[in-house]
Amino acid sequence: MSQSTFAAVVLAAGSGTRMKSTLPKVMHPIAGRPMIAYPLDALTPLTPAAMIVVVGPRMSEVARVVAPVETVVQDPALGTGHAVRQATRALNGRLAPHGAIEDVLVLYGDTPFLATETLSRLVTERRRTAAAVLVAGMRPVDPGPYGRFVLAADGALERIVEAADASPEEQAIGLVNGGIMVIEASRLEEFLDAVRSDNAKGEFYLTDIVGIARRKGLSCRAAELPAEELIGINTRAELAEAEALMQRRLRRAALDAGVTLIAPETVFLSADTRLGRDVVVEPNVIFGLGVEVGEGARIRSFSHLEGATVGAGAIIGPFARLRPGAILEEEVHVGNFVEVKAARLGAGAKANHLSYIGDSDVGARTNIGAGTITCNYDGFNKFRTIIGEGAFIGSNTALVAPVKVGDGAIIAAGSVVTRDVAPDTLSIARGKQVDKPGRAAEIRDRLRRKN
Repeated sequence: MSQSTFAAVVLAAGSGTRMKSTLPKVMHPIAGRPMIAYPLDALTPLTPAAMIVVVGPRMSEVARVVAPVETVVQDPALGTGHAVRQATRALNGRLAPHGAIEDVLVLYGDTPFLATETLSRLVTERRRTAAAVLVAGMRPVDPGPYGRFVLAADGALERIVEAADASPEEQAIGLVNGGIMVIEASRLEEFLDAVRSDNAKGEFYLTDIVGIARRKGLSCRAAELPAEELIGINTRAELAEAEALMQRRLRRAALDAGVTLIAPETVFLSADTRLGRDVVVEPNVIFGLGVEVGEGARIRSFSHLEGATVGAGAIIGPFARLRPGAILEEEVHVGNFVEVKAARLGAGAKANHLSYIGDSDVGARTNIGAGTITCNYDGFNKFRTIIGEGAFIGSNTALVAPVKVGDGAIIAAGSVVTRDVAPDTLSIARGKQVDKPGRAAEIRDRLRRKN
């Protein structure tokens, strides 16, 4: 579709009162991303001539997230018709007949399941039918709160009747308003000028343009879409349902791409999770944003990954935590209760038990013993620990950064390393063991007498 032919207006000014949140509704995440990101992603491949997001006052965070897409502020909030009016003013005369934009596609920032192909089809259908207004409809299981589509004998859309105003016959109509519209650009401003606010809320409703167009003798059409694509989110319960639906989609995509999910319903993915072929994910694993896992890796149960890259053939967990900046190369093993943050582990390195590796570089084939801690923070600054290839770090070692351990070095168990260790050096940094035979019995006797 040519980028010079249509504009997209995304309505995102709603405060989301029913969400009971200080966060704007469209900023609530689904699979780790603000829901507003999804309709914008669906639009982008169509290269619209303009994309405008209508936000409310004090929604600078929304403007920041959608940038570089243009935003306009609707203040006060006087309904969907008023919101689209604010957007058309930002188009600066680019609408047909004097401008190049032939269609204005209006959609909502809380509809995360729209497909690019669906949006393209709606614009194409409006042109094919020469409708002044084309409105997307759906047949939900419960049509209760939605406006009903009243159709003419030839299938044309006569009007949209709000649920509260519908007669018993109209209440029985299954095809309801899905909210998305494609409007002939040359008539949009004319329609908006005719919208009135003489209703209970005193607002300007965009849906009124259907009746306005019909009174002018113009054609309006309905395009039925799957109800799943038109799901809108207004409450926390609906947000939870949307998250569950998105997770099902992401899991199915992973399975279709050659990933094994042993218990799919217990694995939670982010929108950008990338899993290679033959990856195995055991039950109860969470992937935050920014995770990439190479082919043949295994993620064991109860692990949490975020902002991490895992190489091919690596084994993670169980009960492992990979934080942002963790880069694990091929065949790395990170075991139970090991945390890795802002650190690179070279190919074949192992940290199998109870360790913290932060702000570090660990060479290939190095073994990190149980209880090892990289002491990277002094209360004010972060420092790095550098460990060479083929080194052995004994159990219960504290590496006080900044410090370097050379290739092939061995750190004795229980050491506190505060100076650089040269390659192939054995370093022992612990207090000397002192044994006093018989003293244990004396101590027990003394304690018993006190008690």
